Amino acid sequence: MARILVVEDNALNIKLFCDLLAAHGHDARPVTDSRIALEEAKAFRPHLVITDIQLPYVSGLELIRSIREEPGLVDVPIMAVTAYAGQGDDDRIRAAGAQAYVSKPISVARFVQEVSALLPKEAPVA
Repeated sequence: MARILVVEDNALNIKLFCDLLAAHGHDARPVTDSRIALEEAKAFRPHLVITDIQLPYVSGLELIRSIREEPGLVDVPIMAVTAYAGQGDDDRIRAAGAQAYVSKPISVARFVQEVSALLPKEAPVA
């Protein structure tokens, strides 16, 4: 089972993401307030971080950059999700430090495929 931190401010999306991850045997920890996401990540020590880009308080891009600066989290893969997919977003998100980018509404199959591709081989996956 992999530990996956999910940072999302929309209750329906966080339920969907966490339910999908749990159905695939993962331990998903939801975080709805981006102001505490970095501290949650340090405490939870996830194998993967999934974050929305359009978050109140601390944007997803800022969060990704903060994770990349944190010594204990620098190598954790990050998947960004956003409803506002525009030209250049993929490049901006990857430049911030994310390895994958999925637009909303998500395709369940693509979401699961991206999660599987990003999980480190040594992560205990059920």
